[in-house]
Amino acid sequence: MPSDVIAIYPGSFDPLTAGHLDLIHRSSRLFSRLIVAVLRNEHKHPLFTVAERVEMLEEALGNVANVEVDSFDGLLVEYATAKKASVILRGIRAISDYEFELQMTHMNRRLQPQIETVFLMANEQYSFISSKLVKEVYRLGGNVSGLVSPSVEARLRSKLPDMNHSRGDAK
Repeated sequence: MPSDVIAIYPGSFDPLTAGHLDLIHRSSRLFSRLIVAVLRNEHKHPLFTVAERVEMLEEALGNVANVEVDSFDGLLVEYATAKKASVILRGIRAISDYEFELQMTHMNRRLQPQIETVFLMANEQYSFISSKLVKEVYRLGGNVSGLVSPSVEARLRSKLPDMNHSRGDAK
């Protein structure tokens, strides 16, 4: 195995969750360099801007020496090639994730056969967490502490200030 493996962990990270952070910390031990890449995809109607999502990641990952935060748009394999990455890292929470990721992996392999996709299973305590679900629970007044960091929860509060939350406690 090459000693200098660069991996890309792409995602929308809207917002950054405890599941994302767990996957990043675990995978940072597997690769010599990990680039966490925020996808610019306005079709998803993100709550946070790309700059805000990059900032959240940088705040959370400042102490991880081999992790870099970046953003991109366009084809992931073109971005990975430009960054000299040989691995795309994807997290899998459930079978439904695998089915979608398998399609993406085959397409990426067709476009850039030299780039491998590596799946890392979610830690079971985070296997139900998604950014979409965190936003929905927060919008409905639910408690998201432990699902996101306190700083991300504060950012949710600033984006959705009319929600009835007091320090992350449920109504």
